[in-house]
Amino acid sequence: MGLRGLIFDFDGLIVDTESAIIDSWQTIHREDGRLARPEVLHALVGHVGIVSDKWEAYPLLHDREGLEQRHRVLARALMAAAPVRPGIADLLAEARAAGLRLAVASNSSHSHVEGQLAPRGLLGFFDAVLCRGDVQFGKPAPDLYIAALARLGIPALDAIAFEDSVPGHVAAARAGLRVVVIPNPATAHHDFPHATARWDSLHSVTLAQLSSLVVCG
Repeated sequence: MGLRGLIFDFDGLIVDTESAIIDSWQTIHREDGRLARPEVLHALVGHVGIVSDKWEAYPLLHDREGLEQRHRVLARALMAAAPVRPGIADLLAEARAAGLRLAVASNSSHSHVEGQLAPRGLLGFFDAVLCRGDVQFGKPAPDLYIAALARLGIPALDAIAFEDSVPGHVAAARAGLRVVVIPNPATAHHDFPHATARWDSLHSVTLAQLSSLVVCG
């Protein structure tokens, strides 16, 4: 039937919260004279339930809860200042005007996603917001995207997913969606074998371009 819906990841895709998390983590290491290995956090981007010690540069008996608290405070400040990524707002407005159904499918919590979308004036664009607590398994399982499609009431073949991470694009592909990957600085060096298209940004991307992916696919 053609393009009827768009489903967006949130972190790193709509707002580059992932760079905020990594930059604040590196700042704390720098302030404490510790060596931060970026690959430690880069390996966690887009995942849930990964067991990893992101404070490995500190002694085992160091106050990790104190480090986490510092990290939360600094990361939130950086997130609040982070802009909407290029092209996102224009695409949402064009899609809404054209009558497309729109959703978010995120491994994060509702409080985080909606708390970031609302002050940027974006929450009202979406017909549905699906988050990790809404499904049994997070990405890379397809559950979030399957749930989003059900909420929108459209089949996978009539929708496009937008992702910035490897597990996210795997989840979308497993749900039968075409996936447009827009990497952020933390994922730009990753490979995305299931991507229908990979672009540097959504700046100047139109619904006509996206519709052609559905027709050609």
